[in-house]
Amino acid sequence: MPDLDPEEFRRLGHRYIDWVADHRAGLESRPVRDDVEPGSVRRRFPTEAAEEPQGLDALLERVDEVVVPADTRWQHPGFHAFFPANASLTSLLGEIVAGGLGPQGMLWSTSPACTEVEQALTDQLARALGLGEAFTHPGGGGGSIQDSASSAALVALLAALHRTSGGRWRETGVTGDERVYVTAETHSSLAKAVRVAGLGERGLRVVGFAPGTRTMDPHALAAMLEADASQGLVPAMVCATVGTTGTGAVDPVREIATTAAPYGAWVHVDAAWAGVAALCPEFRYLVDGVELVDSFCTDAHKWLLTAFDASLLWVRDAAALPSALSLTPAYLRDSASDSGAVVDYRDWQVPLGRRFRAMKIWAVLHGQGLQGLRAHLRGHVALADELARRIRAHPMLQLAAEPSLSLLCLRVRTGGAQLEDQAADEAADDRATRSLLAEVNASGRVFLSHTQIDGRFVIRVAFGATTTTRRHLDELWTIITDPVPPTTLR
Repeated sequence: MPDLDPEEFRRLGHRYIDWVADHRAGLESRPVRDDVEPGSVRRRFPTEAAEEPQGLDALLERVDEVVVPADTRWQHPGFHAFFPANASLTSLLGEIVAGGLGPQGMLWSTSPACTEVEQALTDQLARALGLGEAFTHPGGGGGSIQDSASSAALVALLAALHRTSGGRWRETGVTGDERVYVTAETHSSLAKAVRVAGLGERGLRVVGFAPGTRTMDPHALAAMLEADASQGLVPAMVCATVGTTGTGAVDPVREIATTAAPYGAWVHVDAAWAGVAALCPEFRYLVDGVELVDSFCTDAHKWLLTAFDASLLWVRDAAALPSALSLTPAYLRDSASDSGAVVDYRDWQVPLGRRFRAMKIWAVLHGQGLQGLRAHLRGHVALADELARRIRAHPMLQLAAEPSLSLLCLRVRTGGAQLEDQAADEAADDRATRSLLAEVNASGRVFLSHTQIDGRFVIRVAFGATTTTRRHLDELWTIITDPVPPTTLR
């Protein structure tokens, strides 16, 4: 059967766009999460795929029947559980253009526009974030758009292994002596990257926190690096996190980079969530010392109004990733690549193929401007500040850690006046906190998540949805302080 002709696509496109617009407009009338039994969606599908073609008008009807009643609505203004997934309607317009063009941007020659738009935008964002000219393509480094911060961490680690081996890693692989340094707050994607790279669990070293914080202690890092190097081990990478998933902790990038420098370790900054906040001058402290690191990653698809997937990775040495990852069979050779005058982004990532992700970021930058993006970020930080103020004034609630940008952690404080010891008091607080989280999420109006701090159960509140406003904060506060039974929202 032939593909749609342009006129039929136009007709269907109007209907599909109307569906998306209606869905977004009606989000608040639905619960943040549907109550779904495992396997219930899959059972709505026949065992065998249809032999005969079916009208695409009917597909939307099936989506309404099968998908819509079994969803977790990440774009809901009451979604405060995980870091946001800002699938803004602005970015979706860019997705339509990218999909319509349909390039495969593995080489410059397979889509010059796909490659050079990405170079231009990552250079603009490097400057806007305060990363410095060294992280731009004209400055000798450069940015690329990965699918996730997990992939960014993996390719940075592979480049680190290649560099610390003196260029032998591509031929000989790992020796088993390489070590990667993180904290207990570092994202699990770093541990996964260590496994994928073949280092095994022994290759991961967990550095302690600075006293009274949940950030990497440069003194503990220095002691660990010295001890490992003295035993013939190879410090390959140190990962500093700007905005940890659990509590939003910010590792001291400058001190970590200075400490790692004598050992030749690659320093990677995982700023997946919080890094974009450096667009605001008042949050530029987040990237203090970035000029000393080797790579920096932040996600446009979390808090920067860009639909998943779009993770921004910059390196200070443009040759670092291709040196580790380039592999060129005859069918990928061409005169442009051989000239050395172009960037082939296939050499900056693990997969060969790549989508035109830059198009949706361009749509966001064009439609919002830096001014609009800063207002978006500042609005969520202001909501977290206001919630923190209310929690500090509440007799039965307390902050479990200092707020970090738009993230805060809280727990219930039962008082413990009748309890015999601190352990019993903490256990009672944890039970009350678990109960509160269950009651709040049962409301259907908001969705929160949890983590642990020093073994204590705490509730996470992460503001970031594109339509969340002060009114939604007020609703959240009412639900937290006066939990209600499950709603009948549909």
